[in-house]
Amino acid sequence: MTGVRTHLRRSVALLLVGTLGLTGCDSAAPEETEPSAATPSESAAPAPDFQPGAAGAGDPYFPSYGNGGYDVAGYTVKVRYDPAKDQLSGVTTVQAKATADLSSFNLDLAHLKVSEVTVDGAPAQHRQEKNELVVTPADGLVSGRDFTAEITYAGKPKSLKNEAVGEGGWLHTSDGAIALGQPESASTWFPVNDHPSDKATYRFEITVPDGLTAISNGVPGGKTSTDGWTTWRWAENTPMASYLSMVTIGKFRITEGSHKGRPVFNAVTRKVSKGAADASMAKTIKVADYLETVFGPYPVEAYGGVVVSDERIRYALETQSRSVYSAGFFRRGENTGVVAHEVAHQWFGNSVALSRWQDIWLNEGLSSYAEWLWAEHTDEFTAKEAFEIRMARVPAEVWRTPPGKPGVKNMFSESVYQRGAMTVHALRVSVGDKAFFEILKTWAREKRDANATTEEFVALAERISGEKLDKLFDAWLYGKKKPAAPKRL
Repeated sequence: MTGVRTHLRRSVALLLVGTLGLTGCDSAAPEETEPSAATPSESAAPAPDFQPGAAGAGDPYFPSYGNGGYDVAGYTVKVRYDPAKDQLSGVTTVQAKATADLSSFNLDLAHLKVSEVTVDGAPAQHRQEKNELVVTPADGLVSGRDFTAEITYAGKPKSLKNEAVGEGGWLHTSDGAIALGQPESASTWFPVNDHPSDKATYRFEITVPDGLTAISNGVPGGKTSTDGWTTWRWAENTPMASYLSMVTIGKFRITEGSHKGRPVFNAVTRKVSKGAADASMAKTIKVADYLETVFGPYPVEAYGGVVVSDERIRYALETQSRSVYSAGFFRRGENTGVVAHEVAHQWFGNSVALSRWQDIWLNEGLSSYAEWLWAEHTDEFTAKEAFEIRMARVPAEVWRTPPGKPGVKNMFSESVYQRGAMTVHALRVSVGDKAFFEILKTWAREKRDANATTEEFVALAERISGEKLDKLFDAWLYGKKKPAAPKRL
């Protein structure tokens, strides 16, 4: 983000152990003995202790986000939206595996009314409690069992308001809708385990009135039209955190192509005149190709961007494979800096996702530093110059706010972005360019499609550099005063 994730039933078997009497070497028939009964501990596995799954993923910053007791493999989201009535209806299929013996499990779903739930094709009980959908299958789900839940729902979608981090989710617009936001947004239009620790694949089928375009993540799957409605299909086959899902519905200028075997899909709202926004989106490929030289192979299946114009969206967000940008970024002309930031997120934030929101500097610091690297590559300014200017000019609040532990209210503060990038540069100066760029490529490669923490990043940096870096990271990530300028270790 800029500016501002064989049905297996355990049977309980009673094992009867028979003993056969053995005799010595003589001609008499062996004496028959009665089978001996096994003790309870030997004869039966313990019966599953079915319990409700947790109503949160346990994130220290957002305890109610996500859910526990299962791991999602994939979602199929089929929705129909009528902008004239601001009404949405949908059927979402969730393919998951139980990670505990579950009597029930939760999904996140906000403001929409569920009419039916099935689990493995059988009707399941359900109830809604605020933004939680509680599903109780007819039979308990044994840990390790794969299951499929299908949820039918409808209503008037609304955004989610968070006093600390702002508004996110479904927004009705003058020509359609936008569903977007961080740290949560997906639950405003489909049931989901809404925390980045549970990454999954996604398939979207979005039906809207003819004449409107519905854009989402991943590889375009074509469109079909029937009786005045058009269904647009998209597939994100690279595991994705839920907050990176998006949909934009409206009227756009669309440019399509392919690059290195991947589709390219750019869209700019017709609310803005053709010009800087279109030109900036066209630079996405050039930026991505440069960043591959720094970070390693491009980690997702598609390229592109979407430019929207809505006063409620004054940021850019790294929605996977196709970032969304506010038109405000391009009012003064082309802006490839913001494109570099969001494309860098495809590595850092998307492919390498957070395990907990506290570590958001891993996303924003590395992506902000990518802006500096891009500027260095294009001879606009060097990363060293960018670092020195910020050392001299950032507000005092940046030094009082530790980016490695910013607190909920400061998750999107200047410290997380700018001091986060300064931390990356301090690492570069301390270990030298050879080790530094090896750290970036190794981090992207070893954590590809996975989740990560700050502690893991520090451990990797120490392993590759051969240096002890705890003092460096303690000062730059967790200190509450301005660190000394870094020097080569």
